[in-house]
Amino acid sequence: MRRSLQGALKYTFLVLLCIVMMGPVATAVLGSLRTTGEFLSKPFGLPEHGIRWENYQDILVGRSFWNSFKNSVVITAGVTVLNVALSSMLAFVFSRVSFRGRGLLFNILSVGLLVPLVVAILPIFIQIRQLNLINSVFGVILPLVAFGLPGSVVILRGFFINIPGELEDAAYIDGCTTFGFFRHILLPLARPALTAVAVLQVIASWNEYFLPLLVLNDPDLWPLPLGIMQFQSQYGTDYSRIMAYVVLLIIPAVLFYLVTEKYIVTGLTGGELKG
Repeated sequence: MRRSLQGALKYTFLVLLCIVMMGPVATAVLGSLRTTGEFLSKPFGLPEHGIRWENYQDILVGRSFWNSFKNSVVITAGVTVLNVALSSMLAFVFSRVSFRGRGLLFNILSVGLLVPLVVAILPIFIQIRQLNLINSVFGVILPLVAFGLPGSVVILRGFFINIPGELEDAAYIDGCTTFGFFRHILLPLARPALTAVAVLQVIASWNEYFLPLLVLNDPDLWPLPLGIMQFQSQYGTDYSRIMAYVVLLIIPAVLFYLVTEKYIVTGLTGGELKG
């Protein structure tokens, strides 16, 4: 009875937590399928006069959404590829290469976890302006990569350390170089950790709002989070269409997460080598 009661309380708490977390998403989905009048009268109600797919159709047939979608894909892909490539090489050095001051340098890099991008936005903007990257997607990609490196390196380093040293010694005996071991043995084994890092970077860069707002002056370069702002200025009172735009923004990140979800826990917990 005691265990059953504890289990019931845990499940009840988790269900309530899920309801609280998914409430805004459910509100956006339901609101996007109704008229603005229905949404304002019953924010959590179901469609009363049929589903209004027109809210999505009006957005998808327009050029503005697809242009913002393309910009988001470019920024997200650039941030993810650069972050995974650089963080994997740094994590390899900090985990498998011995040199003086390695621990100190890693601790300095780890301090970056304590500094959010918003806190350093003024020096970042000055550097971007000096590099003539204002109104360029690279002015968004490079800072996001830099501030995402500490967390990615910490995750990958923990995974790389768990790979047995005997495997590395055997590779060197067979004539494998250091880069060959990194490229052909270490990276395939670390696929779950690499996927976890990629997922975190995709979600963070896909939803980034403040840095593109600061760097990108041309609306044609705006990603989807800024596209919502532009769309809202045009349809400020049409809440159903705005909700539909929000749902379209969420869908790609959710789909990417669902596809790669099985790798995330393994990658973040250090993984388990089999074979």
